[in-house]
Amino acid sequence: MARRNPSTSFAARATNIAGMEFDSFSIGLLLLRPDAPVLDAQAEDELQDAHMDHLAQLHEAGLLLAAGPLRPPDGGPNRGLSILRLEPQKAQEALERDPAVLAGRYSVLVLPWLVPAGAISFSPTRFPRSLAEARAS
Repeated sequence: MARRNPSTSFAARATNIAGMEFDSFSIGLLLLRPDAPVLDAQAEDELQDAHMDHLAQLHEAGLLLAAGPLRPPDGGPNRGLSILRLEPQKAQEALERDPAVLAGRYSVLVLPWLVPAGAISFSPTRFPRSLAEARAS
């Protein structure tokens, strides 16, 4: 049996398929809505700060392992990706509480993700809570 990093295995949620063990995660995609409200620069920065604070809280609670922006070359709707240590339904609920989602700017798509057991690990880190904090680091 593969050795697990305790920081990545939520509730020992290994899945066995054809004799191979997988660790289970949820991938969250943040999608720009076609009907997203148009914001001025100040409102956009305030909403981004609230979004970043939400992600930092999920990370500090041990639920969010990694997150970051996506820059689709075609200008498509994909804006962010997150990896959570939650069942897909709970991940959906957590990401839908994001202030940027609640404001109608983004929608969320959550997918289950299986990775060969022990193949991926995440280092302890701190997520910035605002644009100013991110720029200062």
